[in-house]
Amino acid sequence: MKKNTLLLLVLLSQTLFGQVKFTENQKLAATCKVWGYLKYYHPKVANGDFNWDNQLFEVLPKIEQANTKEEFSNVLENWIVSLGEVKNVTPIIQTKGIEYFDKNFDLSWINNNELFSKKLSLKLKFIENNRFQGNQYYVDAEEGAGNVFVKNENYAAYQFNDKNQRLLALFTYWNLMEYFFPYKYLMDTKWDTTLEEMLPDFIDAKIQDDFYKVMRKLTVKLNDSHVVFYKYAKKRHFLPVECKIIDEKMIVTEILNINLTETAGLKIGDVILKVNEKTIKEIILEYRDLIPASNEAFYLSKLIEPSLSGYSDTIKLDFLFNGNTITKTINMVDYNLNNYELNNNSKIRFKKNYFKLLGNNIGYVDMGALTVKDVPEMIDKLKLTKAIVFDMRNYPNGTYEEISKFLYAQEKVFAIYTKPDLMYPGKFIWTEGTTCGSVNENNYKGKVVVLLNEKSISQSEWTAMCFKAAGNTTIIGSQTAGADGNVSNIDYMKAFHSQFSGIGVYYPDKSETQRIGIIPDIEVKPTIKGIQEGRDEVLDRALQFIESGK
Repeated sequence: MKKNTLLLLVLLSQTLFGQVKFTENQKLAATCKVWGYLKYYHPKVANGDFNWDNQLFEVLPKIEQANTKEEFSNVLENWIVSLGEVKNVTPIIQTKGIEYFDKNFDLSWINNNELFSKKLSLKLKFIENNRFQGNQYYVDAEEGAGNVFVKNENYAAYQFNDKNQRLLALFTYWNLMEYFFPYKYLMDTKWDTTLEEMLPDFIDAKIQDDFYKVMRKLTVKLNDSHVVFYKYAKKRHFLPVECKIIDEKMIVTEILNINLTETAGLKIGDVILKVNEKTIKEIILEYRDLIPASNEAFYLSKLIEPSLSGYSDTIKLDFLFNGNTITKTINMVDYNLNNYELNNNSKIRFKKNYFKLLGNNIGYVDMGALTVKDVPEMIDKLKLTKAIVFDMRNYPNGTYEEISKFLYAQEKVFAIYTKPDLMYPGKFIWTEGTTCGSVNENNYKGKVVVLLNEKSISQSEWTAMCFKAAGNTTIIGSQTAGADGNVSNIDYMKAFHSQFSGIGVYYPDKSETQRIGIIPDIEVKPTIKGIQEGRDEVLDRALQFIESGK
């Protein structure tokens, strides 16, 4: 009797376990992972033998009807079987000399026995061991750099008011990052968690503006200053000024349209407390989920443009003036009519001062204005100075190689990389680094100072790494944007563009630059008082260091 009762309890527990229902979120998250995994791993799918988008649309109704683990697993198993036989080619021989970077690699979800039957897990593992080894149909790698780009993806005809098509957009983007984003391991929120958290938002985003917003939120989760996601559309009205946020105040640092000084009385050093009735603190919180950034310094710098632009042709600003608050309504300008003129004037202004002598035999180089053809003249004019300040609070123009030959006494590796392995998606390969300089007994013997801040991104950071390796370089300033390496562009959705950091960039000792940025030897941040007095406090500190050595 006891034996029969025990057997009955065992059978009952097994039956009840088999009837445990999944939430829609759980099913869709697991389906997203399986769909993306098959897309890059299954020999016939990765080869392009199927219309993989349509395959998703066909399987989703079946997934929706599955209520238990067994039913769900059966749908996926039958799907995999319908794709055709996967030949046993194991073992796949790893190329000699390859060193893998595995911090992004995680296929542990395959063995999740709460979601998948043992049989399904074994099928998925078999596919990993016998994965596709040809030219991927949906992704390829840039020659040389190695960052991926998408191909054979075209969502131009898709309508985002359709739930399944919104899921397709999410699944496609999520899996691209899952397998080919080099810094997945550095995200604040685990990418798996992001998928689960954002699925309901994509399901509810029934109009294009809502879809646009949730896609932006998704890209922000990468914590990458290289990331953008925007619609191809005309720009709005904007206030043509440069500002900096300090202590939850917005300080005007540059006037781009001289008419503003005359008509609105706007000037450098003005302290903005509110924009259209919102405090700067409120604005910082408002855009937190909408602006991609590797770190806080870059986020605050990117906050200026959306804060000071809009569809209205006026903007209301509250200023701090002599301890009191004053309010002004200022006319904004049309970006489409004014941007070319502003950029052109900016280029002309900087071109005149791409390098100069500051006094006391100290050279100064504006790296954002200096071009490769200007380098020989710059070297000739500054080679006998006691110090050169390279201002990289901007974006250089590919001048690092020629300048490094002037700075270095011998050739040296200054950066190494990780690049995605298309034969084993999710894994990255350490590659040989980039060298700078050359053998040069007459290399520059004076002090070298590099100025950096949150506007120093990508090539600025990479060039700073190059100059630092010369051995006589001191970096002064504040945290950089923390986004190094080549950019991968994604242009497969109608009217939208996105991009992300495509390769991992590290120092030769494998220490990181992503999110951290280039750490200054001497940290200096501008102050409100310094801006109002017209001082460049970072440059001032550099000159002090040159003269005193500390």
